[in-house]
Amino acid sequence: MKYIVLFLFLLATLIGACGPDEQTPVQFDPSLYSLDFGTFPNPNLPADNLPTNAGVQLGRMLFYEKALSKDGSMACADCHLQKDLFSDIRQFSIGVEELPGKRQAMPVFNLAWHKNGLFWDGRAPLVRDQALKPIQDPLEMNETLDNAVAKLKAIKNYRDQFVRAFGDDTITADRIGLAIEQFEFTMISNDSKYDRFLLGEMTLTDSEERGRVLFFREFDPFIGQKGGECFHCHGGFNFTNDQFMNNGLDDDSGFTDLGRFIVTNEPQDKARFKVPSLRNISFTPPYMHDGRFSTLEEVIEHYATGVKPSSTLDDLLFHNIEPDGLQLTAQDKADLVQFLKTLTDENLSSDVRFSNPF
Repeated sequence: MKYIVLFLFLLATLIGACGPDEQTPVQFDPSLYSLDFGTFPNPNLPADNLPTNAGVQLGRMLFYEKALSKDGSMACADCHLQKDLFSDIRQFSIGVEELPGKRQAMPVFNLAWHKNGLFWDGRAPLVRDQALKPIQDPLEMNETLDNAVAKLKAIKNYRDQFVRAFGDDTITADRIGLAIEQFEFTMISNDSKYDRFLLGEMTLTDSEERGRVLFFREFDPFIGQKGGECFHCHGGFNFTNDQFMNNGLDDDSGFTDLGRFIVTNEPQDKARFKVPSLRNISFTPPYMHDGRFSTLEEVIEHYATGVKPSSTLDDLLFHNIEPDGLQLTAQDKADLVQFLKTLTDENLSSDVRFSNPF
């Protein structure tokens, strides 16, 4: 009998030692996140912020965290919705003060390959910088970084996750930016119909193929060659040259937004804006920095016949203002639209790795 009593005493002691106040300490997890670039080139990620499993999870939490806004009503994900392929289909996003933004929100996929500044004007050098600016913008989340940090410090789940991601529970604005950067690096869009066509797994329709040829062909009226001239600015695997250009939306008198000039103060940068990727373009209207075009048909018509000359218009677009523009027929324009639709990666809208973790 005394052995049974002794056994029960030892069992009770062990159970007591493993009580809620003696939980296993949270541990730093430096394991690297497995990224699948597919056929894309290596993005040369920053050596000081390679994505880890814990860091990506923290960034995902922060991307959906409404406490980062002034009144707890808004997160990054509210202007970059997964169902809309991480874009905002409103012309201008509406912030916590019910005020509209000044420019159309850009999608946030494939940011690992953007090496020339973020936002339409390139004012954020790195993704980590871009991640913090909406928090502080009065037209967006309208919160101070100090307040955002204080709110996260009060939440044990965040303190624990910062330990897993960074090795201790110190929460800073810089670490918030780094974590969101890690998460956004994982948001890769590379599985469209066009990607599968390049791999020999799918066939384009006749219209899509005609549009593809036009997209990648130059217009040359002297030899009667019809082309859309699109690839000059929207070439490469990500369908952008990652540059800042004036695409002829307005003449000099119509420059109401000076774009890149606001950052550089260089006269040649007036009305120049970052060239966006055309991936998922059919799912991410409206178009241009001010969202002035609602449809792809309007965009094609602009480049075909609507480009306006100005002092900073890019040289590549002078062919577009010939007397008859690019001389595209209605069928040509329809074919270009069909090709652009093949750049849609619908899996991005349902990938659970990028969904709300709460």
